[in-house]
Amino acid sequence: MKVLIISDTHGKHENLKTVLKREKPVDLVVHLGDAEGYENEIEALAGCPLFIVSGNSDFFSALPQERECRIGRYRVLITHGHYYYVNAGIEHIKKEAEGRRCDIVLFGHTHRPLIHYGKRVTAINPGSLSYPRQEGKNPSYVIMEFEEQNDADFEIRYLEEI
Repeated sequence: MKVLIISDTHGKHENLKTVLKREKPVDLVVHLGDAEGYENEIEALAGCPLFIVSGNSDFFSALPQERECRIGRYRVLITHGHYYYVNAGIEHIKKEAEGRRCDIVLFGHTHRPLIHYGKRVTAINPGSLSYPRQEGKNPSYVIMEFEEQNDADFEIRYLEEI
């Protein structure tokens, strides 16, 4: 299974179109918030199932604030992250995921990519495709790949090669 994990597109979709073309086919797209009302367009672009939550810029959105789901054999918490103070660190969000017995927590908000393998929970932030904030400011996303019996591999990928 191949999962595209994105966040913080903020209504700008040219980079998303490029990534979808580059990575196709994908089995699932996970958007971690700040779609700014463009969830239907993102779903149409994805061409596969879409899990999406609202972010702090999704004013008046009917999207859920977070979602717990299964991706393959993994129990996953999907959230934007701003309610867990992720700009100050990932301890709060990791504890929340552990308390819910999740294997993985996916979050955005910081616009900085991160993969953190903890003892109980793997924390993933794909960064932003539209307004990256990490050094080099290269738009980023994460690919999660696994086969049924194998552990998932996570890779931060950038719109342009670094």
